[in-house]
Amino acid sequence: MKHSLQLRLSQHLTLTPQLQLSIRLLQLSTQELDQEIEGFLRDNPLLERDEAMSDMTDNTAPPLPPRTEYEREQAAAPADATSSATTDADQPEGDMSLELSYGSESRGSGGDDEDGDYQPQVATDAPTLREHLLGQLALLNLSDRDRTLVALLIDTLNEDGYITQSLDDVRDMLPAELSVDDEELNIALRHLQNFDPVGVGARSLAECLLLQLSALPGATPFCDKAIAVVTHHLDALASRDYVKLKRALRCDEGSLRAVQKLITNLNPRPGREFATDEVRYVIPDVNVIKNKGLWVVSLNRDAMPKLRVNRMYADILGRSRGSSQQMSGQLQEAKWLIKNVQQRFDTILRVSQAIVDRQRNFLEHGAVAMRPLVLREIAETLELHESTVSRVTTNKYMRTPRGIFELKFFFGSHVGTDAGGSASSTAIRALIKQLVSAEDSRKPLSDSQLSNILGQQGMVVARRTVAKYRESLQILPGNLRKTL
Repeated sequence: MKHSLQLRLSQHLTLTPQLQLSIRLLQLSTQELDQEIEGFLRDNPLLERDEAMSDMTDNTAPPLPPRTEYEREQAAAPADATSSATTDADQPEGDMSLELSYGSESRGSGGDDEDGDYQPQVATDAPTLREHLLGQLALLNLSDRDRTLVALLIDTLNEDGYITQSLDDVRDMLPAELSVDDEELNIALRHLQNFDPVGVGARSLAECLLLQLSALPGATPFCDKAIAVVTHHLDALASRDYVKLKRALRCDEGSLRAVQKLITNLNPRPGREFATDEVRYVIPDVNVIKNKGLWVVSLNRDAMPKLRVNRMYADILGRSRGSSQQMSGQLQEAKWLIKNVQQRFDTILRVSQAIVDRQRNFLEHGAVAMRPLVLREIAETLELHESTVSRVTTNKYMRTPRGIFELKFFFGSHVGTDAGGSASSTAIRALIKQLVSAEDSRKPLSDSQLSNILGQQGMVVARRTVAKYRESLQILPGNLRKTL
């Protein structure tokens, strides 16, 4: 094989460090951008916040809607999440008793301070379900063995207050030499089920409801029929099979309505009131207001970081002939960051204004007036790449008189109409929600009926599509929306 040298010319795209930084900043949310900038401020002495700009307020901006921050989401813990059971593995030799720490250490309130110094009261966090139950357990006059078994059952509760393990599994967790039998565990379970909140310690939904019904006063009307429904006909109640329920209970429609109301007023998740859900908030990147008949987008100044190059270090670096390459690189990095942050917000503003120009009917009339919109349309208008528009609209939020929405909200697929036009999927969801809210609860609309009604309004929507949109709105099927 003969070796040879050849010269070829080719072109390829190389991302410069400045372009890489610009792309990375563009796809960050406001909170992530703040964290990124904090890292730059910590590592680069030539970069600093412009405190003078931070103290300035935008006096030319028109008044904004009253709420500045809205709840984004609540991280709800899964219903089947269980807390791990804990036992003390280090048992002293020869001691067959159970040992388990089940209470918080008590602290004396103390008397008046001898020095007369004022001690401010500090608000404490709300107790968890486990702490609430262990506090009640500490007040009971039980033996150490029974007390520890109840504490062990408390540790098997999930956040809804249910025992997710069978008593056999709990017994198997204990050392065999302790000889814990079923009767002891059942006694511990009965102690737990007498605690507050009522219904805690149940092993199923039916048992939880029965515990709450049993705790009602004996003269509560229809309590006996409610117990019969929960014990034998809970599935029929869930499926709204009122004919079967009236036949089983031998009652009229009014009595069945009272039984249903009594059951539905119970708490199926007694432990949720002690759950500590994390609440996250979003800060809008842009604000939308109507000014002289036009919808205008402006940047949210509170979301914009105010940065500048440290003048003292920059002057020293400029006068120094033998300045280090590292300091010169940090100066260039600071300039790039300030420029890219400004470019990021300019791009967000341009994209947001283009979205508002196309969705002004939504701002005027609501979701039913939302028009179909795709990323490509905005990209072609602004002469940007589609991926750039996608980065801009992800985790960026717009505050409007109708609420705070992610920019992605204004994009949606389209559905054909009889007139040859198209309707936004968001508008169809809004129409479905309106139709369901106005329906007769005794005869709720089925997915086929909803499809026919939309067809009469010129929107060709299949039954399966209606079912998909209904599920995305978390609306139950027609047979489960039926009421007496």
